[in-house]
Amino acid sequence: MSLRNGLNSLLRPEESVLVLIDHQPFQLANVNSHSPRDVVASTAGLTKSAKAFGVPTIITSVVADRGGLIFPQITGIFPDQEVIDRTTLNTWEDKKVVDLVKATGRKQLIIAGLYTEICVAMPVIHALGEGWDVTVITDACGGVSVESHERAVQRMIAAGANVMTWLALASEWYRDHARTEHTDAFVEVLKEFEPGIGIAFLWEQQLLKTPVESLESSGF
Repeated sequence: MSLRNGLNSLLRPEESVLVLIDHQPFQLANVNSHSPRDVVASTAGLTKSAKAFGVPTIITSVVADRGGLIFPQITGIFPDQEVIDRTTLNTWEDKKVVDLVKATGRKQLIIAGLYTEICVAMPVIHALGEGWDVTVITDACGGVSVESHERAVQRMIAAGANVMTWLALASEWYRDHARTEHTDAFVEVLKEFEPGIGIAFLWEQQLLKTPVESLESSGF
């Protein structure tokens, strides 16, 4: 397997397309690899990051009339977007989803979903076999057990997938503090979903804007 390295291997918002798979109540109720709170928060952070960076996002469910609707924390970020409901466990066998991905003209395919070992692993391995550059956002996924999640991640890595967390992905999209067109939106995502980093960033901005003379007069 060839190594994934070099500048061109880093993810770029203008080349990325995100597919969110089966973030639904039935699946969440049976996730035991992560806490429900963490799965929902990470997926929402991922989704809001995609919107902040202008990354096309495709949202898909499976048999929603029985499994439930996609989390409102996701659909609320893209309120006007159709959720594609499937019957297939393997999203990459759903022509409508695949056609929408191909229509973006982008080659860096980002995937997250529930469960890791089933509805994430199958489309990831399928798309890799067709030559796609696939990244799995593991903290926006979840399995029925820690073992099932971990084995699925190992299986996808062995097949050639790249794996990251949502914050690592968003930071890679951001890449350069000089790209100020995304700074405000990125900070808003951090404030909401990674408050430790977000508040520290705001503190840094405050300090940079504080004149030296005001610090001296305050006794610092």
